[in-house]
Amino acid sequence: MKKNYHHGDLSSTLINAATEMIKNTNVENLSLRKLAEQVGVSRTAAYHHFKDKSDLLSAIAAQGFIYWQQKSEQIFKNDTLSDREKYRQFVHAYVHFATDNASLYELMFGSTLWKNNSGNQTLKNIAYPSFQYQLTMTKLWQKQGLLNSNENTLRVAQVTWATLHGLAKLLIDGIYTNETNVDEMCECAVNLFLHNKG
Repeated sequence: MKKNYHHGDLSSTLINAATEMIKNTNVENLSLRKLAEQVGVSRTAAYHHFKDKSDLLSAIAAQGFIYWQQKSEQIFKNDTLSDREKYRQFVHAYVHFATDNASLYELMFGSTLWKNNSGNQTLKNIAYPSFQYQLTMTKLWQKQGLLNSNENTLRVAQVTWATLHGLAKLLIDGIYTNETNVDEMCECAVNLFLHNKG
């Protein structure tokens, strides 16, 4: 039996269901037809909200960026933490977010949407400010003396992000198989990045 949805909530239902589906399978196996069957609506109803698979994947990735942005802002707005501890928690949170949400993370930062410019404008409008936020925070960290202020801010942001992304990918891809070492590796990254402050 088809489910009846109030106006406006089917889009969220489809995104949530699709997010769960890619956790249990892979992006290639996801289709609007399968998703519609899973949710219990017609394909026409699904296509009313997403014009194609890329549109759906863009919506899933956008939700991931929104969640991560909220998570990182929660850390940086916590006035009970020192600047150094905020940075430390950010590094740990980034890697754990990636490994705890591997399918979502790979969709957010992988080639499926970015290499061939398949992501829609809504995704770009959400993702690019997230990238810019990383740059803004790097500039602040340099000003606070946490990161090397003699290096170009953009390059520092790129290198630190690349390090965290590389660590996350090695864990997700099973190259690093001992997940009990994750926190130790994160701590090592923090110690390498941060200037020693008395």
